[in-house]
Amino acid sequence: MDADATGTGLGPEDLPGLGARLRERRLRSGLTLEAAAARVGLSPAHLSRLETAKRQPSLPLLLGLSRAYAVPLDVLLGEAPAAPTAVIRGGAAEPSLAGGWTYRAAGAPGRAMQALRVHVPPDIQDAVVRVHPGEEWLYVLSGRLVLTLDRERHLLEPGDSAHFDSMRPHRLAADTPTGTDLLFLHTLLQSPTSELCLG
Repeated sequence: MDADATGTGLGPEDLPGLGARLRERRLRSGLTLEAAAARVGLSPAHLSRLETAKRQPSLPLLLGLSRAYAVPLDVLLGEAPAAPTAVIRGGAAEPSLAGGWTYRAAGAPGRAMQALRVHVPPDIQDAVVRVHPGEEWLYVLSGRLVLTLDRERHLLEPGDSAHFDSMRPHRLAADTPTGTDLLFLHTLLQSPTSELCLG
């Protein structure tokens, strides 16, 4: 099943120009439609529909595309690049919606490591198991989260965290009626020093 086959993506008006940016970034990466689709676990036809704005991706799929093209998520979303800053004010972070998930930037744009505050709603679950280069770290702020990592199912409570090589098959799902709030960090590409962090 394609990542957005559930129909929980956005309408074309929600992220104007996204399809054109996805195509431009794929071409800049030197990837064919087939090669790019294979990197994120999609069919070439589904990726083509994303690039022509006939479908809109979920947040996990956007994250996968940002990794595949080695560009920050804000570049795909068409946000104006800001001057690097060390301080991110919580009140200044505008929420964005993708595939039913709500997220706010919690880090500076244009960095190799991206930080997000994410709300995973209870009724929108991503059935696709993901595998991609990089690392992920998440911290549960409120609610419960089911993290399926390889064949293991972990129930994370508030205060729990997980740090894993994202080449391990994984998926996230809320396990609370009000959804789950996370701090979420991911890298665009596998770090050459990842062996220092991961077993």
